[in-house]
Amino acid sequence: MTQTAPEPRLTSLAHGGGCGCKIAPGVLSGLLRGSAALPVPPELLVGIETSDDAAVWRLNDTQALVATTDFFMPVVDDPYDFGRIAATNAISDVYAMGATPILALAVVGMPINVLSPETIARVLDGGASICREAGIPIAGGHTIDSVEPIYGLVALGLIDPALLKRNADAQPGDLLVLGKPLGVGVMSAALKKGALDADGYARMIEVTTLLNRPGPDLAAIPGVHAMTDVTGFGLGGHALEMARGSGCDLSIDWSAVPRLPGIDALIAAGHMTGASSRNWASYSDGVALPQGFGDNARALLSDPQTSGGLLVACAPQALDQVRAAFARHGFGSAAVIGEVGPQTAAPRVVIR
Repeated sequence: MTQTAPEPRLTSLAHGGGCGCKIAPGVLSGLLRGSAALPVPPELLVGIETSDDAAVWRLNDTQALVATTDFFMPVVDDPYDFGRIAATNAISDVYAMGATPILALAVVGMPINVLSPETIARVLDGGASICREAGIPIAGGHTIDSVEPIYGLVALGLIDPALLKRNADAQPGDLLVLGKPLGVGVMSAALKKGALDADGYARMIEVTTLLNRPGPDLAAIPGVHAMTDVTGFGLGGHALEMARGSGCDLSIDWSAVPRLPGIDALIAAGHMTGASSRNWASYSDGVALPQGFGDNARALLSDPQTSGGLLVACAPQALDQVRAAFARHGFGSAAVIGEVGPQTAAPRVVIR
């Protein structure tokens, strides 16, 4: 009787995983340079000009459509968990604009001669489970036969244009609040090498499948001025986008930045992604580090966060409301990590 060979690990089929697959920000900006010259209709409230989380199109005086897409290769081997993480990450861009998601389309590329129909179906089931949790349907999509497994969503949402939150509207004196701890990229690197224990894996899945539902609540708080989600470019990269878009320095207290348990030990053991180094090479000129800030800390600063947390810039008097919004949705590790400095001609991120 012929035995069927076991399927390969999902992560073994991909050259990178999760948001670590992103093209480095320096390379991406060069690729998009020509797109900036295209005409911008007045209905397009947010395009590519500020490297924001999603495009926004005004429908009428009280409604705008938020549109985004996000997909990547496996960051874990369990197909159901892969689908859940990818869907959570894609919907996050809608929440990061302050919008409420309304529907999704699936983006699927799978090596159909390598993975069984059952495994591929589990990926899709995982994504569908998160969409049900978010209260939206998967209303269609597109599938291809791909050398590497790819899954994600096109996610659409609605928002009142008056409540829209971009990453480019932080104001001097604002406080910076981060919704999720750092370290997902480090954990994914350890997992690929078989060095992440069961407790570490459970923590990784918990944080990467936690929907950024505080987004619409935060957008409704008058003192919240800017939002983004921290994903593939790491905290350093997404904070720098906020700094440059807002024209202000951002100051981050590194000791206040939440991190997943066990991350420092994993970094010390050499579990870092190649994307972390690429990220740092792309934006190091915009980030000022204090004396003695070591390579391990720098690796975490630029660590790609698959399905990372919201980074919020809010007036100090709005902080209690911001904390309450995070708490209502189960974000117990949300923390104040710094503040927005004065406007400057050459905005940067200052780590202290």
